[in-house]
Order: sequence, then structure tokens, then C-alpha cells
Amino acid sequence: MRLSVVIPAYNERSTVEELLARVGAAPVPGDLEVEIVVVDDGSTDGTRELLRELETRADPPFRLIEQPANRGKGAALRRGFREATGDLVLIQDADLEYNPRDYPKLLQPILDGEADVVYGSRFLGGPHRVLFFWHYVGNRFLTTLSNMLTDLNLSDMETCYKIFRADVLREMSLRSERFGIEPELTARLAQAGARIYELPISYHGRSYAEGKKIGWKDGVSALWSILKYNLTPPRAHRWHPPEIEPWDEPDRMSEGSGAADELPAGGGRAASADAPG
Repeated sequence: MRLSVVIPAYNERSTVEELLARVGAAPVPGDLEVEIVVVDDGSTDGTRELLRELETRADPPFRLIEQPANRGKGAALRRGFREATGDLVLIQDADLEYNPRDYPKLLQPILDGEADVVYGSRFLGGPHRVLFFWHYVGNRFLTTLSNMLTDLNLSDMETCYKIFRADVLREMSLRSERFGIEPELTARLAQAGARIYELPISYHGRSYAEGKKIGWKDGVSALWSILKYNLTPPRAHRWHPPEIEPWDEPDRMSEGSGAADELPAGGGRAASADAPG
């Protein structure tokens, strides 16, 4: 089985190298191969040049995808989803606010066959840095409005940490260009009837002086996105899980038996890097 970690990056030169090291050291199950896909979204601060240099020597390796211009987090994620080859897909921001050490517990409900999607919540009691009160209020308001329209009971719709079965993700037609991708994903998953779990995560939020980008205009955009993707067509088709999991199909198991034996105990390795897309 393969996990694709999709990392959208825009002007994160000061954090992206350390973030990649943390992702590479994440304690994933030993039989899980890890593919790292970084999508540079038109960075202008040297992030793209640094990523090109890191790609030549990274261990574990990663695959760099370059957007021709800055289009937003939603566009970068949609590109990353198209490039990902894993059975599971995880979203990881390129800053250091979210800790890859949380991967094992987030993966477990899917590996146990209990969930199709897992959200990592910043508001369920995990350790977190104390920062902006009004950001907290805004997040809770947006999540509550989303819940009212999706009939879900999430505590953190806007969280970065979302892990999907890839076959669920492929069924959704996503359109968001910017931060509206979070409410769009949530609306489409609810419409598809996906089984969603939510677990507490640690969160080390950063200040604006440290590079935080999201602002009040993004909150207004998220409000509009919640209304748009829940109340207007097209809606996502209902999703039905396959009778046999893709990673349990006989041909997949025979092909992967040798590769799995080569993985180090207690950790995965990234897939071989391809040329930038």
C-alpha cells in the first residue's frame, strides 16, 4: 500500500527543508510506502530554487511539481492530487504548524477499514500553541455553518490534515483555486456519503511575523465557498466502497510483495522521483 503526501508550497523557503525532513522521518507503518509530492505554487522568495536543489539530494526523495504561476492552495492541491499515485492521500502544509508525527493515529481508522477520510482537529484537546482568539472564533463559525449544511458534526472543517482513500478523492470534481478548497472538500465528501473520522492533533500555529498568510478576506471567501458548494450544483455522486480493497487485489499483492520486504521496519520510503511536471 502506498501513501501519497501532497505538499502545496508558496513562499515557504524558511520552513520547507525542515518540513521535508520531518515528513521523511514520520513513523508510518512499516508496510506502507510513502510518496512525497511537492507542488510549488509560483513561489517568488527562493522556495522553488531551493526545492530544485533539494530534489537532487533528498533522502527520502520527493517529486517536485511546478505551477507556472501562483494560483492558490486549491489549484496546487488539485494538481498534487492528479500527480499522486498512492492508495491514500494526505495533505501536508509546507510550514511547521502541523506535525507529521501525528500520521500514525490519523492513518489508523482507514487502515482498520472504519473510515474513508480522516480529519485532524486542532480543537479536540491536542497540544497547541496559544495564538489568535478571533481566528479561533472565525474557524468555529465557518465549521458550524458548514456543519449546518452538510449535516456533519466536525469540530475543525478548515484543518490542513485530511487523509483520503484515493478512490474517494478521484470521484470528486474539485474546482476551488484558493482556500475555498477546504469547505469544497467537506461538502463533496458529505454529499458522497464518505465515512469521516476526526481525531485530535498537535498544532503549532505561527504569527503573521512568522509567515502566516491567511487573512479576513480568506474568511469571507470561505463563507461564500460553504454556501456555493453546498447549495448549488453539481453535487458529488454517492460513493460506494469496492467489494475488494484496491490494495488487497491479488495482482497488487503479488506485485508489492517484494517491494514491501525492502522497506525498513517502522518507516516508509518515498517513491522514486520523476522529472518535474
